[in-house]
Amino acid sequence: MALRPDEFYDHALAAADDERRLPLARMTGWDISPFEPDGLRVASLRPPVLPEPPRHGEDAASCDLCRQRDDGIWFNERWRLTRVQGVGVPLVLMLLPLDHHDMADLPDELAAELGLLSTRIVRHVQALPHISRAHVYRFGDGAAHLHVWFFARPAGQAQLFGSWLVAWDDLLPEYPADLADADAALVADALVASHGGRRVSDPAASLPA
Repeated sequence: MALRPDEFYDHALAAADDERRLPLARMTGWDISPFEPDGLRVASLRPPVLPEPPRHGEDAASCDLCRQRDDGIWFNERWRLTRVQGVGVPLVLMLLPLDHHDMADLPDELAAELGLLSTRIVRHVQALPHISRAHVYRFGDGAAHLHVWFFARPAGQAQLFGSWLVAWDDLLPEYPADLADADAALVADALVASHGGRRVSDPAASLPA
């Protein structure tokens, strides 16, 4: 059984200083860290908040992601793929079910397709020129509607390796939107070829109802 919230907090505080600041993470010493350890300090650890505040879209009737179900670069009858705007890395895509599901309540059929889709999206992103890797993330603390992130790491940027990529993305200047749109279109076309579905730009295609 996991520690209770108060027990977890007390356990963490045992390693903190008088201001409730934990030591710097080992990750800050990695050569891929975007921050130099000198001058960094950890924020004070705040006590637990219970009950936790609701995530956006806990009630499907108020879910913005459900209302945006016609937005995307690729669709099939169950899923949509979107390009995230205003990012620093070459391409960030997001995969979402059309219906209101989180990962824990995803029907088995959709869960199986999520595995196939994720693999194919990664394959197509990594086939783009000058892209070395596609990183896949699912967090789920901000919204109750499942959304899976795909971050493209630019080739040769070894400092952007691994788990620090999201932090680097937030620090980098905005990537040229026309280039990201062109690469997103290549991924969407490849996904139509490998998985079916349709591009939103296809005039003969109807959007999912």
